Amino acid sequence: MFNFDNQLILVTGAAQGIGAAVVRSLVHTGATVAGLDIQPNKLESLRTELSSQQFECYNVDVSDSLKVEKTVDHIEQKLGAITGLVNVAGILTYKPIVSLTDADWARTFAVNTTGVFNISRSVARVMIPRRGGAIVTVGSNAASVPRQNMAAYAASKAAATHFTRCLGLELADVGIRCNIVSPGSTDTPMQHALWTDKAVLRGSLDAFRTGIPLGKIASPEEIAESVLFLLSDKSNHITMHDLRVDGGATLGA
Repeated sequence: MFNFDNQLILVTGAAQGIGAAVVRSLVHTGATVAGLDIQPNKLESLRTELSSQQFECYNVDVSDSLKVEKTVDHIEQKLGAITGLVNVAGILTYKPIVSLTDADWARTFAVNTTGVFNISRSVARVMIPRRGGAIVTVGSNAASVPRQNMAAYAASKAAATHFTRCLGLELADVGIRCNIVSPGSTDTPMQHALWTDKAVLRGSLDAFRTGIPLGKIASPEEIAESVLFLLSDKSNHITMHDLRVDGGATLGA
């Protein structure tokens, strides 16, 4: 369905979950991928699994703007021109608001929001002279519907979502498209930490939460397919769009 031959895509949060699924899908469709994460052992395991020279990995914390800038420069010099970026790196602190510490709040925004700003800014700078490219930010359906115990996560994802729309508006005149994929509950390590009962599928009146109308948890590969669509030429007239991939859990809100 997709052909990414001769494309160089940078993926953050590449070591596991949705990020790793995006990496696998891109490599299998011909792309060269630069994967960034703070889990070097998992990155190396993914490289071994893929057995491909099309995947290069970098131990980078996206909240470190200087390291991000140096890494983007290195990738451009070593691998070539970056044609796409996928922002996946993210963390979740699951606590009531009154229990959140200053450090919880700051670290959540440092990764989920500032990290998206850091890498998007650096990549946009090298894309602009070439007048083309695609940026996809993996957000969350929690960015549009309140969730209990997820205020920092939801707010940081909402900020990253709107930042990506603003980026898309500023870069539209040079042909760079910027979009968001907003998953709901997905079979990833982050989701596993929240699974205590079947409330995810059925919903919970006590938590003011709807269930999932399609009756299933998304796989990382299903989210990756949506990311690849927005990266590809098949979506070449789509920008500033938030594609909700949550089985109907937020009822389109």
